[in-house]
Amino acid sequence: MPTQRIVPVLDYEYVVKRIAQFLEEMLRKTNTSGYVVGLSGGIDSATTTYLATKMLGKNMVKVLIMPDTDVTPKEDVDDAISIAEQLEVEYYIFDISEVVKSFSRTLPFFDMNHNASVGNLRARIRMASLYYFANRFNMLVMGTSNKSELLLGYFTKYGDGGADVLPLGDLYKTQVRDLARFLGVPERIILKPSSPRLWKDQLTEDELGLKYEIVDSILYLYVEEKMDVGEIASALGISIDNVTNIIRRIHRGEHKRRLPLIPRLTTTNIAYDLRLPIYVGG
Repeated sequence: MPTQRIVPVLDYEYVVKRIAQFLEEMLRKTNTSGYVVGLSGGIDSATTTYLATKMLGKNMVKVLIMPDTDVTPKEDVDDAISIAEQLEVEYYIFDISEVVKSFSRTLPFFDMNHNASVGNLRARIRMASLYYFANRFNMLVMGTSNKSELLLGYFTKYGDGGADVLPLGDLYKTQVRDLARFLGVPERIILKPSSPRLWKDQLTEDELGLKYEIVDSILYLYVEEKMDVGEIASALGISIDNVTNIIRRIHRGEHKRRLPLIPRLTTTNIAYDLRLPIYVGG
């Protein structure tokens, strides 16, 4: 195991300033009035909410707290409410459990015990709710995924991966923890075990099989330093199998990081060849 941190510590004063500029620029370019954020009570959504309210002002942010009371711990809901009230930001609580149950009553082949499909459904219900608010109030959806999750494909396609902006998307999980402390996020939130809470007792590090510090080190050395599997295993003092399992997730999750793929039939394929500036004008 590495004896020193691999993922670099950043200048978080600069990070905050740059993200704030980015968020303000996106509002100007899209002619929208603010952001709606889903707040779960975990570190990523807490840090995102702190960033948005402190940098843009609480009047530019609406928060949705969307537990499923069948799987979401009460502690998470209490933490989310505490964060929203501490920041004095407008928030609404929407229990999605009845929506999930309505699917169970009407959707063919529905199996409440199939964790992956029902868990992803929960994430997509939350995404749809966020976009309803965004459309209703002329806002953008601010996602909460970090770089580690994006690289691993550890998010639901068109669920928590469905957002207009991802302010934490270029920060590894360990850097998000740094940023959270810089912003003053409560330590109990920072130290809480990570979980997408898509089903009962789900924990991220259990699914990955490694602590986030090791996962981030593998990701950093592979993506940023371009090291191969053997070099990474040697540098970190871990097995090649551990490294391979993480790198395999990167490649298997590539489809999640892209728009739907389109077969090439003409010289200008929208999926590969067309990139225009983001602008909504009169």
